[in-house]
Amino acid sequence: MSDEVAAAVPESEGSGTEALDLDDPEAQAGGEPEARDPEAREPEVRDVERELREAAQRVQADFENYRKRVRREQNAIVERATEGLVEQLLPVLDSFELALDMLGDAEEKVRKGVELVYAELLGVLERAGLERIATDGSPFDPNVHEAVLSEEGDGDPVVAETMRGGYRLKGKVLRPAMVKVAR
Repeated sequence: MSDEVAAAVPESEGSGTEALDLDDPEAQAGGEPEARDPEAREPEVRDVERELREAAQRVQADFENYRKRVRREQNAIVERATEGLVEQLLPVLDSFELALDMLGDAEEKVRKGVELVYAELLGVLERAGLERIATDGSPFDPNVHEAVLSEEGDGDPVVAETMRGGYRLKGKVLRPAMVKVAR
């Protein structure tokens, strides 16, 4: 268009090539002026904010649940590993008890040395949660005692003699005690 024609065309009629404000999404979409009103957009914005907040809370809760699950799984792995190690050390504990019984009149220094090593091993295992199952004179309990011999007795069955000690690890029977029962 020439300058004369452009001056003759009123701006309101225009050529349909008015400049769009590229920073205004409503202007790009050809939106109405009332759609640009902040008060009209507030419910939409609040809805979007609420949805985003809820999504963020769900993600945060999912992550917290994941952390708790991983922590439980790691603790379970450590517990199983501890149980396996302690179970493998029980024969060593039995051997120490047998060695102490067999030392009898051995030199006092040797006996004291074996007792100290036994006590240290037992202390480490107890700190890991190992506890001895009560036996001699206690009522027979098939959940914690394994009867290998029996003899006649009065009343309810009781443990008369312990053949091999039994142990619990953190409340769970790791190895039942082998006992002689008086019935």
